[in-house]
Amino acid sequence: MATDLIQIDIDNPSAQAIDRAVREIARGRIVGLPADGLYSLVADPFNLQAVVRVFAAKGREHIRSLPLAISDTMMAEDLARDLNSRFYILARHYWPGPLTMIVPAAAKVPLKVTGNTGRLAIRHAQSKVLTGIIEKSGHALIATSANLSGQPTAASGIDLFAAMDGRVDLVLDGGPCPGSGPTTVDITEPYWRVIKEGAIPEKEIAERLRTT
Repeated sequence: MATDLIQIDIDNPSAQAIDRAVREIARGRIVGLPADGLYSLVADPFNLQAVVRVFAAKGREHIRSLPLAISDTMMAEDLARDLNSRFYILARHYWPGPLTMIVPAAAKVPLKVTGNTGRLAIRHAQSKVLTGIIEKSGHALIATSANLSGQPTAASGIDLFAAMDGRVDLVLDGGPCPGSGPTTVDITEPYWRVIKEGAIPEKEIAERLRTT
């Protein structure tokens, strides 16, 4: 499988590039693109063949979940259940932005996407490229780190192409996209916890949630 690479303006992505990515995703294919901070691999979470392909492309264990990206809070409410006050506090302050929240998954989310845990990692990115593709697709998309499992996440389209040529179908190259990536916080338990600290410091999350 050959990987195509096309240039894209991350601040003003062309309709042609967005449409091309949407078509690829609708066919069950994988697209690499610049997201908040670093590059992501994007695919259709409701197409189980596409889900399996993402796990294979990354060499990722199937017991690990795949994060989903959304374009608004209503989309998150459709994918999750039993959302608590922490979710709404953090969503109000940090979305769109580099924050991933782990929430209980709704029944409509394929169990394989959750790594058979029934929990879902979800985020609303600032990326105009990713958000544009989600809005055009009309549903949430897998948006997982663009890397082979255990390796650094690609910080440019060229790096992604070099590392995963033949593993993904299309790379939207927006140039260097350096950053620390999103912070991931689990709000499913009685006591919230930061799973991975990224662009938002844990101390700041604690200040926002100090009364919950």
